[in-house]
Amino acid sequence: MIIGPKYKIARRLGAAVFEKTQTQKFNASKEKKQPKFARAKSAYGAQLLEKQKARMVYGVSEKQFKNYVNHILSMKGTNAGEKLFETLESRLDNALCRAGYARSHREARQLVSHGHFNVNGKRVSVPSFMLKAKDVITPRAGSQNRGVLASFEERFKDLTLPNWLVYDKESKGVTVSGVPKIAGELMFDLAAIIEFYRR
Repeated sequence: MIIGPKYKIARRLGAAVFEKTQTQKFNASKEKKQPKFARAKSAYGAQLLEKQKARMVYGVSEKQFKNYVNHILSMKGTNAGEKLFETLESRLDNALCRAGYARSHREARQLVSHGHFNVNGKRVSVPSFMLKAKDVITPRAGSQNRGVLASFEERFKDLTLPNWLVYDKESKGVTVSGVPKIAGELMFDLAAIIEFYRR
């Protein structure tokens, strides 16, 4: 997915949606370029902004994001917002990011596309692969000491895994122990995103 100038997009969205923009340098540039007069957003504009934030955080294309939401809205008896969060978090590229194998979603997509990871012992090269409970993600034997994966152990020391991922030191793999649940404050409003697609 082609993203464009990250600082400019993050300033427009009003949130540090990229790893690059979660720095003091970005905060300083943000303060310099604050508009003197800001127009009030319509309900549609506010919902569109929340949808764009979620898309950029997870690095998902417009078409793919719309397909996720439409599929969720067709399901009965589910909390659409929670289900959307679960779907986005359960992507393989996102899990690699959360587990510390990759430093960004873009890097995680590249690692998966190049076939550096197995899921349940089988090579997977689709970043949007949906993980389920008890799935085991492991770096391929030939990839463990190459590139960004060579420094994984160092980065992992300072990392706190989400409660739905469990790390196994022996295999250097991660097991999906359950369903991703919302914990803490999100960068975007799930309810506004669902309302945007219900129009």
